[in-house]
Amino acid sequence: MVAKMVTVNRKARHDYHVLETYEAGIALTGTEVKSLRAGRANLQDSFARVENAELFLYNMHISPYEQGNRFNHEPKRPRKLLMHKYEIRRLLGKSREKSLALVPLKVYFNDRGKAKVELALARGKKLYDKREDMAARDARREMERAVRGKQ
Repeated sequence: MVAKMVTVNRKARHDYHVLETYEAGIALTGTEVKSLRAGRANLQDSFARVENAELFLYNMHISPYEQGNRFNHEPKRPRKLLMHKYEIRRLLGKSREKSLALVPLKVYFNDRGKAKVELALARGKKLYDKREDMAARDARREMERAVRGKQ
């Protein structure tokens, strides 16, 4: 259950076919948590990678906390994601075997106040796939407009 949404990676669904989703916790410092609660995060161009049987999130930008002074964090530092070891092994096997990417879809706080990331096991879309999606979306909009116009 999502208590408070922090940020959503809208471009991920445009650039990737999402095959599976997973929920992972994030290891954060105090100022990072305060910035996230203020909604100051960006998932654009971020990705996850398995290294030494641990999962890390790269290029996620969390703005420095205004009142953080010298205790502030590095905005784009790699952050450790918290998942069970068997889940990490499974992700490692799938991402290597089928050349899939680990892409974060959204960051949120759950109902118990813990920061979570929704990770997707995804395959990159080709240009023609993106065009197909845009054409289908436009057709759906036109049908909805036509239905609303008749009523």
